Amino acid sequence: MKKIVLVCLFLVAVATQAQDNADFKNETVEFLKITGAATAFENAIAQIGAGVSEANKEAYTKEAMGTLDGLYDKMADLYMAEFTQDEIRELVVFYNTSLGKKLAEKQVGLSQKAMMFGQSWGMEVSGIAQKYN
Repeated sequence: MKKIVLVCLFLVAVATQAQDNADFKNETVEFLKITGAATAFENAIAQIGAGVSEANKEAYTKEAMGTLDGLYDKMADLYMAEFTQDEIRELVVFYNTSLGKKLAEKQVGLSQKAMMFGQSWGMEVSGIAQKYN
């Protein structure tokens, strides 16, 4: 009888942990979406599909949008490895403020410009390194 009770308690604990993890993942996906990732991915789908014929555009868009759940799942795992559930909750609260919304709106453009600066800087430093070879 003790074994049955212990097994039942173990199963309840596993189920509770799975639910907590599912809640954490859902909150993390919400965080990703409000940071501007959803808009960036939708824009990418539109840009990648720019050459798709009008006759196939709707089917392409539907299938491409269907890939987002898997992408969000992988990205959520990445963030969940770096942030606690409480930290994700705090980030969600921040991104729902006016400043957080402004950051989310500007983030993609700023990141793209920063990457260009970084590439230019990398080429400059590469030139310096070549000078010392």
